[in-house]
Amino acid sequence: MSLFLRTAHGKRRRSRKRSDMDYTNSQVDHLIMEWIHSERDRMILHRRFIDGIRLEALSEEFDMSVSQIKRIVNDGSRIVFSKLK
Repeated sequence: MSLFLRTAHGKRRRSRKRSDMDYTNSQVDHLIMEWIHSERDRMILHRRFIDGIRLEALSEEFDMSVSQIKRIVNDGSRIVFSKLK
């Protein structure tokens, strides 16, 4: 099963990046748990990549700015997806 993201309306869609499409949610989740050491960052990455929650919703949920969430997602995805290669 390929990695899916959820749209704002809850519909599932394939990730647009080719590198993201070759891995299952469970593989990505396992790597998040293994390589991301901050509990907060693990939760943010899980909610973004596995649950498909948008950055704006994550910023409200974690009481952080969208810029902070975006940085955490970008840094974390760089780590996680580098381990998948």
